Amino acid sequence: MIRYQILTEYVGTSFIGWQTQKKGNSVQKVIQNVLSKLLKERIKLHGSGRTDKGVHALEQSAHFDCKNKIIDTKKFIKSLNFFLNKKNISILKIKLRNSQFHSRFSAKERTYLYLIRNDYSPSMINHNREWNIRNKLDINLMKKGAKKFIGTHDFSTFRAANCSAKNSIRTIKKIQILKSKKQIKIRIKSQSFLKSQVRSMVGSLKYLSEKKWDIKKFENVFKSKDRKNCAPLAPAHGLYLEKVTY
Repeated sequence: MIRYQILTEYVGTSFIGWQTQKKGNSVQKVIQNVLSKLLKERIKLHGSGRTDKGVHALEQSAHFDCKNKIIDTKKFIKSLNFFLNKKNISILKIKLRNSQFHSRFSAKERTYLYLIRNDYSPSMINHNREWNIRNKLDINLMKKGAKKFIGTHDFSTFRAANCSAKNSIRTIKKIQILKSKKQIKIRIKSQSFLKSQVRSMVGSLKYLSEKKWDIKKFENVFKSKDRKNCAPLAPAHGLYLEKVTY
């Protein structure tokens, strides 16, 4: 069998998420079906991780095995995109990999990007592409809170109730917060994340920067290790899987 890695971009709005489920349309299922059709064999696609319903990807990574070598990858990508682009999915690149490569377990770092529009009026161009927050946010308070996340901590407060991870210890390598006019970009890097962790963290940073919480309250919520104390989740449509590094 020959192993290939694919890099893909998609708009998550109309999907139930990355992972194939019994009901609903998933990104994994749609790509698998097209790969199977073009390669004329049953293909199983393995992603670097799951993105939830409504979450987008700028560069999701996945791999698959097939019997025959793909001779012309550019032509193959063009054929894939003929079927996938109409479903808001684009294959960006295909790379030949050895059998030791695994899109999930070989990953050294994952980068997520969260987009906020801080303005009274939402953008129609970026509808379902960013979180519109009308209340004025204090960017300096947001940055102050974000610094508390950096390093190795127990993120129990920020994990989903149905998260299946064996433990809640994670290491946040870097958080970058940039503001340009009305838009705020929050970029978070870690080897791995808990289910709903990024959206929970962003939701809590929003509470802090709205001054619904002070920094002491923010710290106490973090230290409580209790999901019930977390701020409401940031909506899925502002979140992007930006890059997976190997």
